Amino acid sequence: MSSYEQPRWLRDLQRFLPLKSQFALSGNVRDLQANEVATGMVVPQPLNDVLAHTLRGVGYEEVVLYDPIGGFRAIPSMGEDASTSDNLLRELGLTPNNGQAAAALDLFSETLERLVYRQGEPIALVVDFASRLTVRSPDLSAAEHQMFTRALLLSHQVRSRPAGSQRRPYFNTVIWIVEKEGDLPDWLLVNNPRIRSIPIPKPDQLARRALAPALLRPLAATDLLPEVYQNAIDIFVEGTEGMLLLDLNAIAVLAKVEGVPISQISDAVRRYKVGVTEDPWRRIDRNKIRKAETFVHERVKGQPQAVTHMLDIVKRAMTGVGNNRNGNRPRGVAFFAGPTGVGKTELAKTITHLLFGDEGAYIRFDMSEFSAEHADQRLIGAPPGYVGYDAGGELTNAIREKPFSVVLFDEIEKAHPRILDKFLQILDDGVLTSGRGDRVYFSEALIIFTSNLGIYRTDGVGRRVHNVSASDSYETVQAQLLSEISRHFKEELNRPEILNRIGENVVVFDFIREDVAEQIFHQMVNGVFADLQSQGYTISLSDGARLTLHALCLKDLANGGRGIRNQIEAHLVKPIARALFDQDVQPGTNLHVSALEAGTLTLVTV
Repeated sequence: MSSYEQPRWLRDLQRFLPLKSQFALSGNVRDLQANEVATGMVVPQPLNDVLAHTLRGVGYEEVVLYDPIGGFRAIPSMGEDASTSDNLLRELGLTPNNGQAAAALDLFSETLERLVYRQGEPIALVVDFASRLTVRSPDLSAAEHQMFTRALLLSHQVRSRPAGSQRRPYFNTVIWIVEKEGDLPDWLLVNNPRIRSIPIPKPDQLARRALAPALLRPLAATDLLPEVYQNAIDIFVEGTEGMLLLDLNAIAVLAKVEGVPISQISDAVRRYKVGVTEDPWRRIDRNKIRKAETFVHERVKGQPQAVTHMLDIVKRAMTGVGNNRNGNRPRGVAFFAGPTGVGKTELAKTITHLLFGDEGAYIRFDMSEFSAEHADQRLIGAPPGYVGYDAGGELTNAIREKPFSVVLFDEIEKAHPRILDKFLQILDDGVLTSGRGDRVYFSEALIIFTSNLGIYRTDGVGRRVHNVSASDSYETVQAQLLSEISRHFKEELNRPEILNRIGENVVVFDFIREDVAEQIFHQMVNGVFADLQSQGYTISLSDGARLTLHALCLKDLANGGRGIRNQIEAHLVKPIARALFDQDVQPGTNLHVSALEAGTLTLVTV
């Protein structure tokens, strides 16, 4: 006995065939449907073929199909002579030509009545693309209104008659196929006891598992071990979560065309999702990652714990350990927390360069720009009918263009809570549906969030006070930040599930300590002089001037490396630029900063 169970919508249809004269099928009507054509043989078929097979199986004599372009045609049963179809169309008052009979709206309306009142064994009419029968469903033309009014009256006037081996009562049934239930007039469906609306959902795991053997069988070698075949089916079913049966069929075809063996079916799924054949993750030099700490520390100063933690996340993303690589979830997720100016954004850029060789795969979103309630439309695109619909969303467009990328959501706490729900979809399902209805996959992306949460807290009287300070040890900073972040997501945002998806991937950054600030200071000052050297200006700095600049830049480390950079800009870069301009100094001149004070310096020629 077959273990296959028909989908609920099909069982619902069969249950109500003796009770309702008309049906409206909506939802996933353009997809393939699973159909058991013989015991134990489940194949993907178009909806119309599934309906014809089902209706004939319960006793319907004929199934007629109508669409607004092709008109009427009978769907022949196995081995049926084409002349039988022509005879039926003639009986309905049509003039068939090669098995089809064109019919405009008025002729369709008349034929509908003849079909419903036809005597003999029950027949069914499947009206495909019924959404296109009207120009604007809320504002029907006279002909459209008359046609649907006739359909309404017929739904009540038609009588059932016994059919099939069990002689159950069936009507001459009319089945409307629409994308949305609202595409048919409300007054036809609402409170009409003779019409049944049945939504057709996307295929669930049972449907995908039932069809997987038929789709993957052509890829299986004759000597393939049963356990390898079963494992491929499991991977195929899990990896296609949320996809249509049309997609599953296309993946199987892609694997066959590109010679992907069944043991690597997950690779075919990935290729179909992201639209490219090559996998940059596989081309990453593992030795480079093993030796990456030195490279990263050259760009990100004073964060040994954060760098080690992030590299562990990268290694796990590459190996897939602890992450179901057959699903859609991102390659890796990290949440960077810590004071401002300590290297969170710089570490994201450095990791991008480390993984992909350049920072072109780095995509950054400043979440302070997404604080409005409807800002999510900027990320995924406006829905149909709204301004900007054709442009798509900034995030979905970027991922479709660069599926292999590091995506940085900067200062996540400033985003509207509605945006956070989109992140939950990314972390959980690894997929977003754009405003245009396209599914965009994040399965090859590394997602990084940054936040300043936990640096400040609100005291008992509502004042914003420091939660941690540079005098605290790293262990204290880490504990305090993790506690405050947890409280924020659970109590203020009421979205603990987002933090649960991030898990242990919260990377805490330390304050910039004095010894690290020294390194950053000298590196930045040397960088300024190197830039000037490239423009033809050779400038030296006296010991006294350097000490003064050092004191100005390192007197307050609250803003980290960014604060040091700002002080160098204010007390070195701007005064030098002013002096070069005012003194009309030409490239090739050797210069010396003999004295320096806050915002000014003395520049002399040597």
